Amino acid sequence: MSQHSASTQVPPRWPARTWIALLICSGVILLDGLDISMITVAIPQIQHELGMTAAVAQWLAGAYILAFGSILLLGGRCADLFGRRRVLVVAMTVFAVVSLLGALATDPVLLIVSRFLKGAAAAFTAPAAMSLLTTTFPEGPHRNRAFGIFNVFEASGYSSGLLVGGLLATIDWRATFVLPIPIAVLLVFAAIRYLPPDPPRTERERLDVGGAVTLLGGMLLFVFTVSSAADAGWTSTRTIGGLVVAAALLTAFGMIERTVRRPLVRLGIFRNRALATANVSAALLYGGAMGFQFLLALYLQNVNGWQPWQMAFVLLPAGLMVVLIGPKLGALLSRYGVGRVLLTGLAAFIPAYALLLRLGPEPDLWTVLLPASVLWGLGFALSISALMVAGTSGVADEEQGLAAGLLNSSLQVGGASGLAVVTAAIAPGTEPGMFPPGVWVILAFAVLTLVAQVFRRSR
Repeated sequence: MSQHSASTQVPPRWPARTWIALLICSGVILLDGLDISMITVAIPQIQHELGMTAAVAQWLAGAYILAFGSILLLGGRCADLFGRRRVLVVAMTVFAVVSLLGALATDPVLLIVSRFLKGAAAAFTAPAAMSLLTTTFPEGPHRNRAFGIFNVFEASGYSSGLLVGGLLATIDWRATFVLPIPIAVLLVFAAIRYLPPDPPRTERERLDVGGAVTLLGGMLLFVFTVSSAADAGWTSTRTIGGLVVAAALLTAFGMIERTVRRPLVRLGIFRNRALATANVSAALLYGGAMGFQFLLALYLQNVNGWQPWQMAFVLLPAGLMVVLIGPKLGALLSRYGVGRVLLTGLAAFIPAYALLLRLGPEPDLWTVLLPASVLWGLGFALSISALMVAGTSGVADEEQGLAAGLLNSSLQVGGASGLAVVTAAIAPGTEPGMFPPGVWVILAFAVLTLVAQVFRRSR
């Protein structure tokens, strides 16, 4: 057996402190997934107790996603400029405090504001954690294995959040705001105790204020406009005007970044074709994934009257696929290469979504729902980690936070955009016949994601 072949079979050995650093980074992303999914299940109870309309209640989830998706790039760059551990500790502290304020809130507006602030805090913690991971583990088997474990935590947070949120909401919806507090506090103390201090800066770093303002304004307006387009109408003055102003702000951001001495986003980073393609793929992948979950929720809950925890059990095989494959993914990436693993994962989404074309008046658990869940989990388990590895390879350490922010921002903006397009594609109603147009949309996303990667590798 060759030396290379043997090295791909033996998992990298890490000291205890390295494992702790990985667990801290993974705990951050687990908490993000947990918080997003728990609130989704608790919304009906919150709406009833606080007398919120459906249009207002949907912002309990939407405000978090709006802030998270819009501020990620800024959060990632701040991690590079001001220190990854420092940004992680401060933002996670804010996350814990705002969770407490949300648990105590009795006014719907304050509750939604708390969700927005939590999303903003998460926009700093997520890229800080991911860039800590990429700078801790060098490219190759070490980083491959670390990303596999990292994404097990991410998927586990989301899938377990549906179950945990359902159980807590039956007791009191405020418990879904309380649970993240001790986890966040534990992560703060662990980060201070075990993560290495940020290296000293040779000169005082200054934030590109003009770039930050135009980027934040453009991203906030874009994500908000796309998220609310289904209600306002894609051809409405509000939607078209919002997209035009968002485009103008982002154009201004690009002009500022070309002239400022220390840009917030060095536009030259997009010359890295692997990073650029990974961002496009991430947006398309998550757009299809969010659409898949949305269609499944409508079908099972609105059409067939299932409870959220029952839907969670349908998605359980997907979570199990991630948990089973994740720890072994590093060896798979090292043995077969990032490209092969990524293409295999992306290909699995196509039959997963195609199965939804067979949805009928009654749920077909054994030949439609569970196979689709398994295939979807397989695709997620293989492709997300591979995309992260591909998108951060060849990026300098001082720009790992930026690369992480770009990838996470693409995921969130893609998810919001995909959800809006799927919502616009399906006709209003509660009949199975309304779903095929939405399924064709997510199928198109899956095909385009695969084509983007195939095209890059063919050049």
